[in-house]
Amino acid sequence: MAEVIRISDSAEPAASTSALPQNVEAEAALLGALMIDNRLVEDVQLRLKAHHFFEPLHGRIYDSILKLTDRNMVANPVTLRPNFEADESMKELGGPAYLATLTGSGAAIIGAKDFAAQVYDLALLRALIGVGRDLVEGALDTSEDVAPLEQIERAETELYKVAEEGGAEGKAKSFGDATKLAVQMAEKALNSGGHLSGITTGLEGINSKVGGLHKSDLVILAGRPGMGKTSLATNIAFAAAQRFARDVEDGIEPAKSAGAPVAFFSLEMSADQLATRILAEESGISSENLRMGKISQQEFRQLARAAAELESLPLYIDDTPGLTIAALRTRARRLKRQKGIGCVVVDYLQLLQGTGRSGNDNRVQEISEISRGLKQLAKELEVPVLALSQLSRAVEQREDKRPQLSDLRESGSIEQDADMVWFVYRGDYYLAAKKPDDDHPDFAAWHEEMNRIYGRADLIVAKQRHGATGTVRMKFDSRITKFSDAVDDAYLPEMRS
Repeated sequence: MAEVIRISDSAEPAASTSALPQNVEAEAALLGALMIDNRLVEDVQLRLKAHHFFEPLHGRIYDSILKLTDRNMVANPVTLRPNFEADESMKELGGPAYLATLTGSGAAIIGAKDFAAQVYDLALLRALIGVGRDLVEGALDTSEDVAPLEQIERAETELYKVAEEGGAEGKAKSFGDATKLAVQMAEKALNSGGHLSGITTGLEGINSKVGGLHKSDLVILAGRPGMGKTSLATNIAFAAAQRFARDVEDGIEPAKSAGAPVAFFSLEMSADQLATRILAEESGISSENLRMGKISQQEFRQLARAAAELESLPLYIDDTPGLTIAALRTRARRLKRQKGIGCVVVDYLQLLQGTGRSGNDNRVQEISEISRGLKQLAKELEVPVLALSQLSRAVEQREDKRPQLSDLRESGSIEQDADMVWFVYRGDYYLAAKKPDDDHPDFAAWHEEMNRIYGRADLIVAKQRHGATGTVRMKFDSRITKFSDAVDDAYLPEMRS
């Protein structure tokens, strides 16, 4: 084979390029093999991309080969020639005749896969060097505001991208492999009593309706202010973490547990506020009384006992405000690696920021990026992501206050990316706002209706990829912000959706 000239040496000083891992001869041999036998393209194209080539010209040649074969055309020096007639780098090598030079060694066909693997591996090493160089330069540059934690998060994100690319095989699962996963899920549901194939929500009604929280699912929990979104999310997070701790204590393998360690990203409430809610729920003491110190010695002992029991709970709260979707994903990956989390809760979606500049004009686009990022996170970590969302004020303008999918803010992207959409609805919240004066003729009817629905809540399953939609009845104790299963027999016939 004729000598291959290193084109990129002209773009950078020799000292900087010579230090980078590279094998231009392997790149040339691979391109020659692909032009001799186009069938080899199928073996390498899923993993190897044009930017993996050290020589920019080689990357352009590879890209042209892929485009021709994608159109079922033959890719050889003759058919590729028109694409490189005006290529300046090609002219330096004597013009398109360089393409024929690359096919000079037919023996390269035998080692084509090995050449492709080496080109790919060397590209990953160069990417790793780039991350390290940027990290060093950023750490040395003190001309702007020093933000070391942001630099660490950025470096961790870039490192993960390199690692993610290195593990991406683009490999399809056989039907047999997929069947094994489906049988394992069915076995888990059977062992749990016949309805729970995912992570428990702590509420039998919800578990029966949706089968729990499933791996790789994005679940949107939405509602108007005052409906109890955060309370329900906290209840679910606590139940999943508590079930996991109990299962581990009972000797059940973590993989077979119906619970999971939970990462709770609270962008609205502080960690101590969330902890207060959980303590109120477990001790049975009003969260308001807890905050104001209106508790007896006996109640304080109950509180201390509940706090001791919850001390080792695998529930991790991150209350950093103003997180970007990129930073949240970085922190979730870190918790997955360090703590083995199996569920992520985000309160709430609209408080996250996109990676671009924020502004009213592109808010819909930013929400699309956030919802898409949360779905990608669920698939990437293979955990359910429960994201809370606000509803638009359109609900308040209707006579029927029960929410609909169209009420989701920037609903297009959120509804599309979600595997399940849940709405929390409490009729007593709206009825309380309509309370007439005590001496009003309608007061007796209002009072009777309030007694009937007080403390009752609906979880409306408006979208579900895994099954039917419908409504789950629950009870809500606003004193300790706790949801529980509805057990009022007189109310059960109305459970049908």
